[in-house]
Amino acid sequence: MMTPALTSSVEAIMRDASDRAITPRYRALANHEIIAKAANDVVTVADHESEAILTEKLAALLPEAAVVGEEAVHDDASIMERLKDRLCWIVDPLDGTNNFAHGKPPFGILVALADRGETIGGWILDSVSGRFCHAGKRAGAWIDGERITARASGEPRPVAAISTVFLDEGQRERVRKHIAPHYRLVDIPRCAAEQYPRLVLGINDISVFNRTLPWDHAAGVLFLNEAGGKAARPDGSDYRVDEYERPDLVGASSPRLWDEFVEILAGIATDAS
Repeated sequence: MMTPALTSSVEAIMRDASDRAITPRYRALANHEIIAKAANDVVTVADHESEAILTEKLAALLPEAAVVGEEAVHDDASIMERLKDRLCWIVDPLDGTNNFAHGKPPFGILVALADRGETIGGWILDSVSGRFCHAGKRAGAWIDGERITARASGEPRPVAAISTVFLDEGQRERVRKHIAPHYRLVDIPRCAAEQYPRLVLGINDISVFNRTLPWDHAAGVLFLNEAGGKAARPDGSDYRVDEYERPDLVGASSPRLWDEFVEILAGIATDAS
């Protein structure tokens, strides 16, 4: 199923959605086109229009596949049930919406294809630079048509992009105590479409995600793993899109760096008990 022709079609659909719904509104949104969605989260008219384009065209591309879109799920949570037992497109129509709404990069589109909970294809478009990443299960990872292998930053202290937005103060203190001495901590881009490529391109070595919703992670996890890095649950189990309620996911530019970081996480858990 994962053929060059399919990737070419998905790329064309994603670029069309970006060109029509997203980039014309970059730094041009009216106040009423930005709506509070949840704490620290907004949605814009661009999200909705991009999802409508992607849903229509992806459904036509593979009529046998259901579509699970972020904004559709926000309106009807039962749509998530489709992930468990069928072939599904998973769509984040505008990843990095908060950045987009504030007139700054990065932001982009994430699309994945999953079969009964397992991701088999992933596509990532950076709407600003046009960079296009994709991966297929057991088929490697690619950026702009070139096969890519994940590389570490090579810095004396590995670079860790760790969000503390969803942590309580006790958890933040444990991060400062256990992680900061061993890693150079950097801000996250608040955009999975940027974070996963950073782990492959030698910009970041580690990233930790507390929320693991499928539209944020399905494409990126597959891309990182197929590039030779590692993304998995802290207990080593694979990320599955039908286990979206499970917290915590660790990504690293190499399996060795993943192992070292998870060992430190175990120390944090001991400290908390």
